[in-house]
Amino acid sequence: MGTSMLKMKLKNIIRYTLLAFVLAAGVANEAQAQDPEFTQYYANPLFLNPAFAGSDRCPRMVMSYRNQWPAMSGNYVTQAVSYDQHLNSIQGGLGLTVLHDQAGQNTLQTTRITGMYAYQQSLTRKLSLRAALEASYFQKALDWSNLTFGDMIDPRRGFIYETQDTPRGGKVQNVDFGAGLLLFTPKLHLGFAAHHLNEPNESLVVGLSRLPMKLTVHGGGKFPIKKNIKNEVLASISPNFLFRKQGEFTQANTGLFVNKGPLFGGVWYRGMFIARDENPLYKDALIAVIGIESDIMRFGYSYDITISDLTPATGGAHELSMTLKFDCKSKKGKFRKIPCPTF
Repeated sequence: MGTSMLKMKLKNIIRYTLLAFVLAAGVANEAQAQDPEFTQYYANPLFLNPAFAGSDRCPRMVMSYRNQWPAMSGNYVTQAVSYDQHLNSIQGGLGLTVLHDQAGQNTLQTTRITGMYAYQQSLTRKLSLRAALEASYFQKALDWSNLTFGDMIDPRRGFIYETQDTPRGGKVQNVDFGAGLLLFTPKLHLGFAAHHLNEPNESLVVGLSRLPMKLTVHGGGKFPIKKNIKNEVLASISPNFLFRKQGEFTQANTGLFVNKGPLFGGVWYRGMFIARDENPLYKDALIAVIGIESDIMRFGYSYDITISDLTPATGGAHELSMTLKFDCKSKKGKFRKIPCPTF
């Protein structure tokens, strides 16, 4: 192996190792963390906006698995499960979510448990409002033994030395709060969510590393494109958008879903803006979504096709979601559902 090739290989190893380390939340005094990303965000409505709690009226359970950048040794794996239902006795919905995120082959692990309440109120004959509050407990842990540093490298034999860097890290735990609003009509909806209102400290070393407030605006609609003679919808189209800001990072998603019978599919584009960069705008991913839905179950798969400069190295992102819908007895009065894709 030539000297230049060896240097390039070691440079790539260090680059990817440090990338996984730096992007992982709160491991340095100046670090700013970001929340885990779900491509199928409407398949995880409680993580998108707590105002979705109980929005389907009947009980439902959602399970998700995401493997981001599987071609890299420091990939990100996120698993989540949520449960929610509407209760007439409290004039709203209750929800509970549990999320576990691991980065850099279990180097950094985060567990978050969130409870929420959403209240629904009809404003006019067609316009309704949902307002929600949520509270979370989270724990973040860093395994220092999994980290690699430049002083561990031998030019010929690779990583063989012990680092002279002082071990740091451990665990940190804290509480967190958020809120959300949803306005919707039979065909359109517009939502706003604010997470990490108290910007909790999640530093794993000496100093302060606050989790920046995350602000999300999302919306869209669902429109029939084919009906039968009984006026039942056989196919529909659902354009949607999402705009999100957290710290120095801003994200914009836009795309649409098409549903025909039990089958659905969609195409999305995601772009990013990083305020501190010289060239802050860049393309992140093109997204393809497919799935199937029945009266009791909904299953979706999506693949993120990376279109940024990381394209050759990441392997994209795979995401699976499954929703179980439980039957419930019909109640008197009309319950208004939100016209958005829930796959």
